[in-house]
Amino acid sequence: MINVKAVSDHIPVTVITTCYGRNRHLYNLLSSLMKGSVQPDEVIIVNDDADLKRLAEFSLNIVKIPTTIEASSNKSDTTKFDIGHNRNIGAAQATHDTLIFLDVDCIVAPTFIEQLSAKLQKYPDSLLMGQPRYLTRPLLDKEGLELQNGALTTCFLNELSVYNPYRYNFNEVDCIPTQIKQTAIEQTDDYGAFWSLCFAIKRRQFEQIGGFDTQYIGYGAEDTDFAFTARQLDINFYLTADIVYHQQHSVYRPPLNHLDSITINANRFYEKWQHWPMEGWLEQFSKMALIRWTVEQLTPIVVLRKPNTHEIEQAHCPNAPYV
Repeated sequence: MINVKAVSDHIPVTVITTCYGRNRHLYNLLSSLMKGSVQPDEVIIVNDDADLKRLAEFSLNIVKIPTTIEASSNKSDTTKFDIGHNRNIGAAQATHDTLIFLDVDCIVAPTFIEQLSAKLQKYPDSLLMGQPRYLTRPLLDKEGLELQNGALTTCFLNELSVYNPYRYNFNEVDCIPTQIKQTAIEQTDDYGAFWSLCFAIKRRQFEQIGGFDTQYIGYGAEDTDFAFTARQLDINFYLTADIVYHQQHSVYRPPLNHLDSITINANRFYEKWQHWPMEGWLEQFSKMALIRWTVEQLTPIVVLRKPNTHEIEQAHCPNAPYV
């Protein structure tokens, strides 16, 4: 354990995040958790390279677990960070039954942990997901310090962020909690809308699902697979208006940098569900003659060629808020 602080406003929740080489984002996430309306009783970080002295600056009960990066050395450099396996390790080590998973590039709104955990107590057999907003630029160093000191306001973060128009979004008023009104929650049958960026689940349901399927590697489809398994098990799925701010970083449109893992994972997903995931990206790869694929095909995707340097450069979007 890195740091334990006895406070009156902590609740029996385990937050789990995993990362490698993204520690600037990690420290901003920890700042937001530390300054929330309540603190999670435990924060598990599956991570190899975070600075222990830096982690000790946060008044949180932090448990740091090594990643599986060395154990996965038989995979290529682009896929050896096994996020699903690392999330499963975090869940297995959790002290509490209420689990909240956050990607390392999240910043939680002040009431996020309080609101989302309260909703899970009301719907304990369900899978709940928060509402992402996307920062349009990285936080400056001074803004990161303001966040750690509790001086960076939600108004500032709201002005600096946008919704993803390709996802379901709640109305702005639904995302503002008051003493007499909680943030909105809405059940949906669209399990394809689940994204593991920010979600809550009880330990029993997580174990019933079997955690994340570790046959997926690198990037793509492991979260949709998780949600499809929840649907198969009749676990209800709810979207909530509880905000996380996604920290901006460069992306590729389409994600040519993840061609190998997207192809492998799409084949794995189709093998399990007889349905193609990530159809938009697969269609773009097909149009570029990178893969042999159509939405009607029943056979595995074949990679025809790798993207060249010019194609990758053209796809790079350093200032985009989301893929």
